[in-house]
Amino acid sequence: MSDRTPFLAGNWKMYKNRDQAVNLAYALKDLVGDGEGRDAAVFPSFSALEAVRRILADSPIKVGAQTCHFETEGAFTGEVSAEMLKDAGLDLVLVGHSERREFFGETDEIVRKKLDAALRAGIAPILCLGETKDEREANRTEEVVRRQATAAFEGLDTETMKGITVAYEPVWAIGTGLTATPEQAQDVHAFLRGLIAEMFDADTAQAVRIQYGGSVKPGNIGGLMSKPDIDGALVGGASLEAGSFAAIVSFDRG
Repeated sequence: MSDRTPFLAGNWKMYKNRDQAVNLAYALKDLVGDGEGRDAAVFPSFSALEAVRRILADSPIKVGAQTCHFETEGAFTGEVSAEMLKDAGLDLVLVGHSERREFFGETDEIVRKKLDAALRAGIAPILCLGETKDEREANRTEEVVRRQATAAFEGLDTETMKGITVAYEPVWAIGTGLTATPEQAQDVHAFLRGLIAEMFDADTAQAVRIQYGGSVKPGNIGGLMSKPDIDGALVGGASLEAGSFAAIVSFDRG
């Protein structure tokens, strides 16, 4: 395990109405405590963001949005800009989640525009990337994550890059119950860290936190976090229950 502060984040996706989200936020506030030397965040649906933000305002748990538009304002019905998220007091935003890429047609170009929008607004982005099952089976994992990372990060300066979190989420492991082994995840995380060093420098690569996402549970978080290049997790289903997410946040560092 590295000396980078572990970062555990829960993506609630399109689950939890406002009352359910409020109850979950109160429960997490009680269970997570002072953070115990690690960072934690949750990403509720838009309708619950303000309520959850207010509940967690005096806790170590940060609150972020699941996506944003890449323009500051305009005639984009149904969209929310990064500046609006910042104005609402949010700390973070997910960019390029595989479900946005798959179901909403977000290309590498759009993902880069959204990353730039978040940075422009002063919101810390978590950049998501990862390969599909077909790409994994065709031994194209490194090719795919290189393409996605290069499109997102090319041209950024080192200080900006150090403020970005990367989430490696193999698409074949999201919501399927399948999980990359700690060794499989470590291999890709090490590849990504080497790529960041190649694009920037070694200090930047060592500063960037790289999360793993894909059917993370209390039972496998310890094994994942034992690897030197895995700095946290972007958790889906297991973040929807307070006890399981709190257990992930408080994993045993050994």
